[in-house]
Amino acid sequence: MIFKELSVINGLKWAHERDSVNNFVRQTTTDAVYETLLNEIVSLVVLPGTKLSETEVARRFGVSRQPVRNAFTKLAHEELLLIRPQKATVVRGFSMERIELARLVRIAVELEVVHRAIQVWDDDCETKLAQNLALQESAIKNDDLVTFHSLDYDFHKLIYVLGDNPLVFEVMLDCKQKVDRLCLLSLEKSNEADLILEDHRDIASGLASGSVERAQGSVRKHLSRLDQTIAFIHKTHPRYFE
Repeated sequence: MIFKELSVINGLKWAHERDSVNNFVRQTTTDAVYETLLNEIVSLVVLPGTKLSETEVARRFGVSRQPVRNAFTKLAHEELLLIRPQKATVVRGFSMERIELARLVRIAVELEVVHRAIQVWDDDCETKLAQNLALQESAIKNDDLVTFHSLDYDFHKLIYVLGDNPLVFEVMLDCKQKVDRLCLLSLEKSNEADLILEDHRDIASGLASGSVERAQGSVRKHLSRLDQTIAFIHKTHPRYFE
């Protein structure tokens, strides 16, 4: 009887371990599909309006349809995909309402982040930001706008991290991604990257000065460009809007 009970317990334990491993594999596969599709959507490798098939994406990654379905659901919750039953899933276009909300939230949060960052800003912070700015300048000279866009992302993240607010950046990421897709298209404008770099230098200078008013003023000026960006993209790429 004891041996029988031990056998059952060991069997249950093995089944639990097997299920845990399977869940882990399924989860990591879902994450891999999700991260890849997220990066492609945000970087506009996959454009708004593009149709995505579970079957085709599963074949591309060499996985079953379940992790793809899970990734699609996650991206839909982030308002990047529109899942239509019995129809193709599509990459969502830009929503003026969602962009405006994300813009308002981002301005409010980044003004506070800069205020807090100044309290801990030192020479090491200044050096790390300067290194990023140098890379931005190099990317512009090489006409590498994809790299510049990535460095733009890193610049803002650095301010959060160096200012001891890394978790706030994670919270802000959803709002930022909604706007970043739009901003990438704005780099088509002549000298747009140069203007952004100039803004970044002003923000870095404001932080180094220790003046909250100056730093926040630079952030307001920088983020106010979003109004012009939205108008430009709406005019040049109206099909990308919902």
